[in-house]
Amino acid sequence: MRTRTAPSETSNVEPYNDGTVPRFKLTIEYAGTRYSGWQIQKNAKTVQGEIDRAVRSVTGRRDFELYGSGRTDAGVHALAQIAHLDVSTNLPPDTLVRRLNDELPADINVLSAAIVPHRFHARHDAVGRRYVYQIATRRTAFAKAFVWWVKEPLEVAKMRTAAGTLAGMRDFRSFAERDDADEDAPPKSTVVLVDRVEIAAAGDLILVGIEGSHFLWKMVRRIVGVLVEIGRGGLDPAVMATFFDETSGVPARLTAPPSGLFLERVYYKGDSRGEKLRAPTPL
Repeated sequence: MRTRTAPSETSNVEPYNDGTVPRFKLTIEYAGTRYSGWQIQKNAKTVQGEIDRAVRSVTGRRDFELYGSGRTDAGVHALAQIAHLDVSTNLPPDTLVRRLNDELPADINVLSAAIVPHRFHARHDAVGRRYVYQIATRRTAFAKAFVWWVKEPLEVAKMRTAAGTLAGMRDFRSFAERDDADEDAPPKSTVVLVDRVEIAAAGDLILVGIEGSHFLWKMVRRIVGVLVEIGRGGLDPAVMATFFDETSGVPARLTAPPSGLFLERVYYKGDSRGEKLRAPTPL
């Protein structure tokens, strides 16, 4: 999962250092099916691009900063993406939320806005993130965009055994994909602290919850892909641990589709954790 955010996400950003312009902390939910991810891109419809357009329309301003906690890829969803918005406006937070939602498409919704100190940064202050992946055990007419339907029966016990090797500070090099746009950049660390991995059955769904400090591009989807292959019986649970001993191309070949992946929470200092694993779209 790509979570790197560009140094300046909106091309027309002017920095505000005098504290006269309010900084809003936005909590946003979206269905990512129709979008080429969060990050603004040329010639592509993105979630950030739609919010950027709505801010311009509501405030009449072009000189603002909209900065997310991290990027989600094309087709990936969010239950509570966090962004900060610096914009010169006299609108109170509740009114800003209402007017933004009036301008946004139905599959993007601002849940809340709060004025926060300028030292708050949506990305840099995040201390953890939690993703949930939905695997459907049956064909569905309505939830196809929000699940990965795996036709073969899955042995959840084997998946849990393999998942037990993921927690801790590990080198997830085998589960990451290099960003082609950064070919000339120095290699980035692939070491990630994974706090916990949960696997639970919920009706006709198998849920995979992963919580950690941050996540590398496609990391979560590759973890899920390997877990599913283990559940199918195509790999032994013990194989998961070998991917940390030496670089392997197996996880890349097993990358799960984006449809089942949700950014569930972004954590900041003082936030409570330990939520029960729940299905975003129950079957």
